[in-house]
Amino acid sequence: MQHAAAQAYGKVASQTSSPREMEANLLLKAAARLQAVSDAWGTDSGQVDEALLYNRKLWSVFVTSVTRADNPLPEPVRQNVANLGMFVMNQTISVMTEPKREKLTSLISINREIAAGLLGH
Repeated sequence: MQHAAAQAYGKVASQTSSPREMEANLLLKAAARLQAVSDAWGTDSGQVDEALLYNRKLWSVFVTSVTRADNPLPEPVRQNVANLGMFVMNQTISVMTEPKREKLTSLISINREIAAGLLGH
């Protein structure tokens, strides 16, 4: 019952949110997952992989979007997002090959800062 309610709410929220709000919420979700992994470091390596995969997929979408020729964002913004995306990808690989809790800090911070910017905070 509770799962069905959550799905219904998610569907309505996605229909009423602006694209910026949706992007911000996805970034905050990724940051929360990474923060949970950081807080519980060493207890479940599967959670680390799942959180990193979610974040990587999210940033892959952002990078793909900003590098498309028809993207309406100004070129400097597009380049900055692409550069951040490449940093996120490299940092993700670094965490996967040499797992250290402190390596998650920059990923969490980037997601939260970009989300805040999208929400106008």
